[in-house]
Amino acid sequence: MNNSIVTEFMILGLTQKPELQRILFIVFLFMYLVAFLGNVLIVIAIIYNLTLHTPMYAFLLAVAIVDIICTTSIIPKMLGTMLTSARSISYGSCMSQLFFFTWSLGAEMVLFTTMAYDHYVAICFPLRYRTIMNDHMCLALLSITMVIAVTNSWVHTGLILRLTFCGPNTIDHFFCEIPPLLSLSCSPIRINEVMVYVADITLAIGDFTLTCISYGFIIAAILCIRTAEGKRKAFSTCSSHLIVVSLYYSPVIYTYIRPAASYSFERDKVIAALYTLVTPTLNPIVYSFRNKEMQTGIQKVFTFLKP
Repeated sequence: MNNSIVTEFMILGLTQKPELQRILFIVFLFMYLVAFLGNVLIVIAIIYNLTLHTPMYAFLLAVAIVDIICTTSIIPKMLGTMLTSARSISYGSCMSQLFFFTWSLGAEMVLFTTMAYDHYVAICFPLRYRTIMNDHMCLALLSITMVIAVTNSWVHTGLILRLTFCGPNTIDHFFCEIPPLLSLSCSPIRINEVMVYVADITLAIGDFTLTCISYGFIIAAILCIRTAEGKRKAFSTCSSHLIVVSLYYSPVIYTYIRPAASYSFERDKVIAALYTLVTPTLNPIVYSFRNKEMQTGIQKVFTFLKP
C-alpha cells in the first residue's frame, strides 16, 4: 500500500543557470535525436532484412530497443524542464520513469554480457558457432535477459513505492533515479540500500567481470591471427566495444555502490548522463554503423541512402 504524502515532485534538472540551460538543451536534444533515430534505424533494418536475422543482430536489435525506451523515458521530460518553467512530475509518472529506467539499466547490462559471449563463440569457436548459438540458445538468452531486467526493476520500484515521502519534494536531478529518491524519504531506507548494493554487485560488477573475461579470451584468440591487417581490425573492434562497455558500467557501479547519504548531486548528475544518453548515442555507431553487413542492410531498406 502506498502511504505517500507527496503527490508530485519538482525536478531541478542539470543546472539552474539560464545561459547553461540553453546550451545544454541544444546538446542534449542533438544527442537524443542521434540516439533515437540511430536506434530506430537499426530496429527497422534488422526487422526487414532477412540476412540480418541471426543471433548477433537479434542481440543488437534488443539493445537498440532498450536504448530507445531508456532515452525516451528520461530525455523528453528533461528537455521540457529546460525549455519551460514546468518542473513538476506526478508521483505516478515519477514511479513509471523509475521503473522503465531501472528495467533498461538491467537489460542493457545483461545484453552487453550476452553480446560479449556471442563474440567469444564466433571468434574462438567459428566452426561450431551455428551449433552453439542456434535459435533456441538465442531465444533462451534473450528470455533470461528480460526476466532478470523485469525482476530487478520490480524489486527496486516496489521498494520505493513502500517508502513515505513527507517533503521536501524537490529532486536535485534530471530524472527520477533511486539515489535522489532515497534521499527524500522520511521512512527507513536500509532495505532499499541493501538491495541496490546487491544488484550492483551481481548485475553491474558481475556482468562487467563476465564481459571482460569474454573479451580476454577474444583478445587471446586475436593474437593467434597471422595477418597484421586481421589483427588490426579485430583489435579495433574489440577496443571500441570495451570503451563503450566501460563508459556504461563504470558510472553505474560508482553511482549505485554507495549509500544514499554520500550521493553528490552536482557531480552525479553529470555521471548519470553517461549511461542515460552518451552510451545509447554511441551504441549504434560502435556496434552497428561500422559493421558492413549492417550498412548493407540499412541501404537495402532505405534505398535513398545508397551512394
